[in-house]
Amino acid sequence: MTHWITLLAVEEVAKEGGLFDLDATLPLMAIQFLVLALILNATLYKPLGNAIDGRNEYVRNNQLEAQERLSKAQKLAEAYEQELAGARRQAQTIIADAQAEAQKIAAQKIAAAQQEAIAQKEQAASEIEQQKQQALASLEQQVDALSRQILEKLLGADLVNQR
Repeated sequence: MTHWITLLAVEEVAKEGGLFDLDATLPLMAIQFLVLALILNATLYKPLGNAIDGRNEYVRNNQLEAQERLSKAQKLAEAYEQELAGARRQAQTIIADAQAEAQKIAAQKIAAAQQEAIAQKEQAASEIEQQKQQALASLEQQVDALSRQILEKLLGADLVNQR
């Protein structure tokens, strides 16, 4: 029986207003919806949209600045690399010149030392030759003196002095 009472109550309610009752509440609800949309748009959506747009602009500007800084840094790095390469080439040239100069000086000193050695060798040879000549002359004098003494002893001093 309770089931019948519920069914009758539902039929009564359905007769008074259905799902789409077109009285004054529908336009009132539409007006409330539009007012709410305007209020939300003014207080929430526009400031939020402005904040999002501002943030996007900030990010875009930062990206552009970062790209500019990166390009400047790359240009500076390339310039420094070129300067470094030039400095290395210059250093290699200086080193090569210094090595050539050192070899030239070493060759000159070696030539001078060889000249000096040759001069000393020739001087020593001439001194040896001079001493040899002196020794030979001294030996000849001693040989002559000894020969004379031998002749004097063998032949006598009188016969040797006559000759």
